Amino acid sequence: MTVVSALVVVLVAAFVVPRLLSGSPAADTSKPGTVLLIPGYGGSQAALNVLADAIRATGRPAEVVALPGDGTGDLQEQVATLDKDVQQAYAGGAPSVDLIGYSAGGVVARLWVDRNPRGARRVVTLGSPLHGTQIASTGTTVLPDACPTACKQLAVGSALLKQVENRPVPVPWLSVWTEQDQTVIPPTSARLDGAVNVPLQGICPTAQVSHSQLPTDPAVTKLVLQAISADPLSQPTSGVCR
Repeated sequence: MTVVSALVVVLVAAFVVPRLLSGSPAADTSKPGTVLLIPGYGGSQAALNVLADAIRATGRPAEVVALPGDGTGDLQEQVATLDKDVQQAYAGGAPSVDLIGYSAGGVVARLWVDRNPRGARRVVTLGSPLHGTQIASTGTTVLPDACPTACKQLAVGSALLKQVENRPVPVPWLSVWTEQDQTVIPPTSARLDGAVNVPLQGICPTAQVSHSQLPTDPAVTKLVLQAISADPLSQPTSGVCR
């Protein structure tokens, strides 16, 4: 073996193998397992705890991810935190993991799945600025010192969002948003090619739901429970409105 060949082997062993070993196991898509809920900007777990309780009532284990710091830091660090929770779920015997991302938590889920395309069984995002929000864009431009790292990353056209722009969706994905959203502007930033896209008022025309009410709204809860059930993911109907 030449010196050059030996060097190549060493580099492969040092860099490639650890990356392969750190990858998430493939989810068993036939078996619903642990559900991980990812909070939005700021990291508050309160609203998602209500949704987690509804999921646990169906017999599924559900945990709300504790984001690092105050939940306004680098979304890449939040992805790393999510990854640890996913690995812990699989290490504990979960056959699969479903992800539910609220608001910016949906962007975290998007980034994680892009790097682990077989790691999740299904994904649900609620009011997520998958293409950014004008509020963050304005904050980045007008008050940059008051716009933390995650704020800048959620600006329309940010370098981080461009990393996954136009990437195919590798898992069954439900994206729900409210047309009355005044945080994610425009609300259609939640639309994702390849996902089942549901503007809430499209199936529940009289629904009055703000951005912050998405995780606790009864109709949205029904949509989530249907999406992560054992049944195939499909376009929901107005039955959830009753």
